[in-house]
Amino acid sequence: MMRKNFRRLFVGALCAVIFAVVPQHAVSAAEAVLSKGQTVYVPVYSNIFTAPKAVPIHLANILTIRNTDLHNAIRVTSADYYGTKGALIKKYYRQSVTLAPLETTYVYLSEQDQEGGFGANFIVRWQADREVNAPIIECLMVGSQGRTFVSPGQVIREETR
Repeated sequence: MMRKNFRRLFVGALCAVIFAVVPQHAVSAAEAVLSKGQTVYVPVYSNIFTAPKAVPIHLANILTIRNTDLHNAIRVTSADYYGTKGALIKKYYRQSVTLAPLETTYVYLSEQDQEGGFGANFIVRWQADREVNAPIIECLMVGSQGRTFVSPGQVIREETR
């Protein structure tokens, strides 16, 4: 009985992740976004709450920045971590980091790192010398008992240089 419930929970969680992620990343080549740089807001959830008593479950967070361009490098100029109340907690890239074509970088926040709170976020800035495929910038939240979900970045400013 316990094994059957575990399977149902696992399959349900897996379906939720697939339905949450696939539509956002199913972009055809005709819809590819080209840019010379952007500022991207990425939601981060240090914890989530369970019902009915709103018990917090702490989550590890992995911010990923994926250069999706096949031929050109991009520069990540900053990845700043902000807490629920909007205060800057930490700057993760004090110098630009160059990502070669198809290269990925990440920032890891342990599940013990609760400073950001429920409404934390990253502000990521990137640039390129010419128009390139915009990177995929997202945060993967991982918790106990198979709780995993992805929070996609949202462009809040396009570079106009």
